[in-house]
Amino acid sequence: MGNKTLVHYPKELNKCWAQHILNYHAPKGKVSDVIVQSVNIGTTTRLRVKVEHNSPDVLPSNWFVKTPSLLLRSRLITALPRLLHKEIFFYRTLAKHTPVMLPPILAAQSQFGRGSTLVMTELDEFGFRSGQPIEALTLFQASQVVENLAQLHGHYWENSHLLQNQPWLGGFNASAENHLGSLLAVPLMRRGLMRAGILVPTRLHRPALNYAANRRKMMRILATGAQTLVHHDCHPGNIFWTAQNQPGFLDWQLVRMGEGISDIAYFMATSLEPETRRVHEKQLLDIYLAALIKQGIDGLDERRLFQRYQVHLSYAFEAMVVTLAIGGMMDNAANIEQIRRVSAAVDDHDSFKALTLQ
Repeated sequence: MGNKTLVHYPKELNKCWAQHILNYHAPKGKVSDVIVQSVNIGTTTRLRVKVEHNSPDVLPSNWFVKTPSLLLRSRLITALPRLLHKEIFFYRTLAKHTPVMLPPILAAQSQFGRGSTLVMTELDEFGFRSGQPIEALTLFQASQVVENLAQLHGHYWENSHLLQNQPWLGGFNASAENHLGSLLAVPLMRRGLMRAGILVPTRLHRPALNYAANRRKMMRILATGAQTLVHHDCHPGNIFWTAQNQPGFLDWQLVRMGEGISDIAYFMATSLEPETRRVHEKQLLDIYLAALIKQGIDGLDERRLFQRYQVHLSYAFEAMVVTLAIGGMMDNAANIEQIRRVSAAVDDHDSFKALTLQ
């Protein structure tokens, strides 16, 4: 689609920019106006735009645009591992083969040194509802998400050629992200715990800081097991819902090769009220296991799967506490609620101790 899609600031969302995108989908269409309706700045800058044009039968008028964050600290955290670049490459290369529902993409462009821009249709144009990071899902919703994640994981299970064919999934991006995360792990964990206050039980502080101090080793332990494509940020705000209550998945900036159960642990810890999770987590893990077996994945062990679920809860804890430490990357009320949920999960399963025993 060319570099004319790339934008850096809201003022660049003009008729010329929109016309370039419209030309790709409706060559005879003409843009008459572009109205930036909202600007939300977090890990990325997210803009809602109304594009008035004469081809509504081909393309809706309400667009959603993602560009690198205008918030300096968020941009510094995400720029080195090129997270938005990774999401754009996912949509350009793997999306059409991925067996889960994804948002409709209008344009996806990334160029080293010049930025990245992702444009999609607003979900409500199709009757879809965007999830909110603060909401707690029902058992039925959770079971639907778990089954869909199993479909994703089963499709790419032990695909030894995926990293070779899609080098953006690993290489420099992955190394930079891991190096940066480990370098900042202790100060960010300490700051996050301080900001979280009584939300995180005091008994978790020392194990959490020990996890941060040994993060490289912890990441190696969490990287063992059968490898597949994982979303790696599957919380309620990154899920959308059809009118029939079927889930779709948004925000693939952290997509990578990893252990499938990591997505399940992250999802269950962030998306369920602690009491709901305690009562139903075994049932949901059984649903996940059965869905993988149905796809022909063999060699699975129920006891081992549960152990790996327990240790992967530690990353969900780290992610939410570090998000609070950095600030501005998620709605604060939602971030606080997520920390309450993941702290309960880690505490219930003594996840940091379980991780050191792996």
